[in-house]
Amino acid sequence: MSHCWTTKAIKEIQADYQRSSDTHLIRLNLPTFPGIHLYLKDESTHPTGSLKHRLARSLFLYALSNGWIKEGTPIIESSSGSTAVSEAYFARLLGLPFIAVMPSYTAKRKIQEIEFYGGKCHFVDHSAQIYAESERLAKELNGHYMDQFTYAERATDWRGNNNIAESIFRQMQMEPFPEPDYIVMSAGTGGTSATLGRYIRYQGHNTKLIVVDPENSVFYDCYRQNCCDIVSNCSSKIEGIGRPRAEPSFIPSVIDDMIQVPDCASVATIYWLEKLLGRKVGASTGTNIWGALLLANQMHERGEQGSIVTLLCDSGERYLDTYYNPDWVKNNIGDISLYLKQLPNLCSYK
Repeated sequence: MSHCWTTKAIKEIQADYQRSSDTHLIRLNLPTFPGIHLYLKDESTHPTGSLKHRLARSLFLYALSNGWIKEGTPIIESSSGSTAVSEAYFARLLGLPFIAVMPSYTAKRKIQEIEFYGGKCHFVDHSAQIYAESERLAKELNGHYMDQFTYAERATDWRGNNNIAESIFRQMQMEPFPEPDYIVMSAGTGGTSATLGRYIRYQGHNTKLIVVDPENSVFYDCYRQNCCDIVSNCSSKIEGIGRPRAEPSFIPSVIDDMIQVPDCASVATIYWLEKLLGRKVGASTGTNIWGALLLANQMHERGEQGSIVTLLCDSGERYLDTYYNPDWVKNNIGDISLYLKQLPNLCSYK
């Protein structure tokens, strides 16, 4: 009976995938940087509204195939929000109880979305507490701790099988510069950057993977110092990315370089992009695009032409109380005006 339920559950997830189309690739022209094209892989169009939908699907399939999830198994995940929203969606699809362990300051909209899909939220005071508390709950409830931070890089088939890297290169085939000079990705678990970096090498592309990191995150220092034991007592203010420790899924060896992005730059960029696209995006997207624009400027100074691809991770509608609240930004991020002045007239949407 257990085997039959697992087979049915996997088919249910695969059928859900078949009902979903691939995400769009949006091209932004850069008048200030002639001959350089910037592309946004719009992951906000997934059923649960973010890049983490891909990860949640892979984590469930991985756990089901390993026999870790059975009928009725409670699912516990440590998450600042988007992964938990997506996992709550798949848990409901399979009729499983779901609990998200998250910092108490997580955006209200994300909490509401988790609860919409039938999940429950369990709060801790600091992001560093989510790991131990998730393990404790899983043991107490005889459940399964999904542990995105450990399994993100191994749950996804980086060789192909419709992963995000394969999708990007397939969608770029008809573009003026089909092989990107750079792919820019921020790190949360490190799983997506691991998939991208491995795929690039496996396929023999000349594309360089650049990982951007916000303030109060240790990924950048770990990469620069070649040490994954660095920890921080602070939490990133850019939800979904940046960590107080180097997560097991973070693979520095597949990264070509890293850029540290000020939080003010990340938030300023989403205000600028809203005017360009006519819609709101999350702050992690701002981190990605700021890094991509720095690279475009470097290419321009070298007299190069080409393409850069980065990710639009999620919609800004989840952050109306935070990043799109001027008072919250002033009190929690700081003065973004200097960065806003650097952004106008860089891009046009095509």
